[in-house]
Amino acid sequence: MAAYLLWAIAGFVLIIAELVTGTFYLLVFGIAALVGALVAYMGGAFWLQAVLTAAGALVGVYAVHMWWQKHPKESKANNSLEVGQAVVLEEWVNQASGTARVRYRGASWDAQVEGTANVNDTLTIQAVEQGVLRVSAHKPQ
Repeated sequence: MAAYLLWAIAGFVLIIAELVTGTFYLLVFGIAALVGALVAYMGGAFWLQAVLTAAGALVGVYAVHMWWQKHPKESKANNSLEVGQAVVLEEWVNQASGTARVRYRGASWDAQVEGTANVNDTLTIQAVEQGVLRVSAHKPQ
């Protein structure tokens, strides 16, 4: 099989795989592989194909990295499906620091309680941060 076809197949596979991840890094590698396919199609030596593909990948990864730093993803805490759901305060772990155990979906969860609450109060999930529910008596905003 011709070298340009191998590069092109690799490029398209990487671009299709990117549709699953959504990070743009595989897209960069796929485009870089297509650059290698173009160089191979034009008759460039293998070393030139590899060097230009690697250069394209490096420049692209740097560009994507810089873009992600300027446009960080929103916190998953704000997008969680749990936000707005009701929980029941089971017990205080440390009431002074606001840590407690709450009952949610039939299981006990660690929670950080904002404001005041009593055992058996129904609270609302405000956010989920690193496996800990942030809850309060108020509805999420």
